[in-house]
Amino acid sequence: MAQAKIGIIGGSGLYKMDALKDVEEVHVDTPFGSPSDALILGTLSGTQVAFLARHGRNHTLLPSELPFRANIYAMKQLGVEYLISASAVGSLKEEAKPLDMVVPDQFIDRTKNRVSTFFGEGIVAWGATVIGMTNLPEAKLAREAEIAYATLALVTDYDCWHSDHDSVTVEMVIANLQRNAVNAQKVIQETVRRLSQNPPSSDAHSALKYAILTN
Repeated sequence: MAQAKIGIIGGSGLYKMDALKDVEEVHVDTPFGSPSDALILGTLSGTQVAFLARHGRNHTLLPSELPFRANIYAMKQLGVEYLISASAVGSLKEEAKPLDMVVPDQFIDRTKNRVSTFFGEGIVAWGATVIGMTNLPEAKLAREAEIAYATLALVTDYDCWHSDHDSVTVEMVIANLQRNAVNAQKVIQETVRRLSQNPPSSDAHSALKYAILTN
């Protein structure tokens, strides 16, 4: 099976990139079922990468239906060591404006009824900057898989706390999503180029060194 050191999880605006060459679909089976969709292998900035449409290429999976474990497991099987996630988010702070991009350095777990570990069977007062529905299980599972993970959070609108919330329309959010996808392509392409030239060491790559104490 083809391998890729860098993986990208996002929407269709990311794996349908003009800069992505030598595209190949790969179907990966995992002990946790099938991933959200076939993985797209190709070269970006001269580097082999693996793309996955988080909600399926036709956006048919709700956030609560996403097969997070299968998605991360599939990336691990392909040899991914660095995982870039692109996600639409709402802003919880005035300074994080629609069309801004945020790279979170901390995730707050408010998920309910979602499996977010391979093992075992939004409040503004926290000072959070953005809010979304998909990254937490991805981030936790990527750490358990010893994959370095970062999210490119693409702000589409201010969340319900903002005085302008009543003026937000579906058309406005979708337009911002589309503009964000164009901007995200540029950022991800440059990130892939830098990662391939100088892959940094990460604590994530040895995260389980002392985590499993059973035989």
